[in-house]
Amino acid sequence: MTEHISEAVIRRLPGYYRHLRELEDQGIKQVSSHELGERMHQTPSLIRQDINSFGGFGRQGYGYDVSELKTCIGSILNLQQPHRMIIIGAGSIGSAVAKYQSFIREGFQTLAMFDINPEKTGTLFDEIPILSIDDLELFLQLHPVDIAVLALPGSEAQMMLERLIASGVQAIWNFAPVDLVYDEQAISVVNVHLSDSLQVLSYKMAHREDVIPSSEDQANGKPENRG
Repeated sequence: MTEHISEAVIRRLPGYYRHLRELEDQGIKQVSSHELGERMHQTPSLIRQDINSFGGFGRQGYGYDVSELKTCIGSILNLQQPHRMIIIGAGSIGSAVAKYQSFIREGFQTLAMFDINPEKTGTLFDEIPILSIDDLELFLQLHPVDIAVLALPGSEAQMMLERLIASGVQAIWNFAPVDLVYDEQAISVVNVHLSDSLQVLSYKMAHREDVIPSSEDQANGKPENRG
């Protein structure tokens, strides 16, 4: 049912999941589209439209069962099963990813980190072993992995991607500052270009009055910022 879901809806799903988990932790049993919209700064109509993309979960006059909807969205996001990860690069970005505690709660388990620095290999980082990059293929033979995090220089990313594809890794979370070339049928890739986001923020700081909202922002009820 999800093959025709827009990328914009898919990118909002983690936000729904996070807010519903917070509501569940607070002991709240039900929530309306209006209440959820207020939390997420979205219109109730957009909330209903997004959720209805995956089937009817709410009831008229009742709203949504928080635990049921969280479980359903978690299933859509494929969070019902654990995901085994490795991190390529034990520098600042790789270390930050490894230390992020919420990943464990959400079912993302980091099995190992890999690096070329002999002073790091053979040590532990937050109980995660740091191994030599030369041992990558052997490790993947013995420990099947779902996701690889690329936290290495851009010049090395494409070659590493090809090694990972050859070893059966299914998905890449790419922090390397480069656009990877790959077959979408062979592997899933999400790029995180930190400098791009910071440059967009810099532009918005300098040109607040010139920013025209996207059609999606207008549909969400966000006003145009024209000064």
